[in-house]
Amino acid sequence: MSDKQAIQTSDAPAAIGPYSQAIRSGSLLFCSGQIPLDPITMEIVSQDVADQAHQVFLNLSAVAEAAGSSLDAAVKLTIFLTDLDDFAVVNEIMSKYFKQPYPARATIQVSALPKAAQVEVEAILAL
Repeated sequence: MSDKQAIQTSDAPAAIGPYSQAIRSGSLLFCSGQIPLDPITMEIVSQDVADQAHQVFLNLSAVAEAAGSSLDAAVKLTIFLTDLDDFAVVNEIMSKYFKQPYPARATIQVSALPKAAQVEVEAILAL
């Protein structure tokens, strides 16, 4: 039997496919990848990667809060970028949302992301 609970909030973009914003299982929260969608308009917030990164972390934060937690509980992130030249910019933005000890992380360049986003981030939180 699975201990699995879907987490949903209107403060983050609605899922644009057959998935949950996050799943709580035991003491872990698995957050689906967030792209820089405004949760109200469901449109990309900007073509600027810094603006996009801010929105992604705001969206992840909203999902964490809906589960009764915060980004401080993040233990693992995976960052997807369409251009690794944006690595430093995303690092700078990330440092505004996380404090030490920082979560473990992987950063991967991909050929494309949904809705032509430039950045997507998924997270695992320890609750």
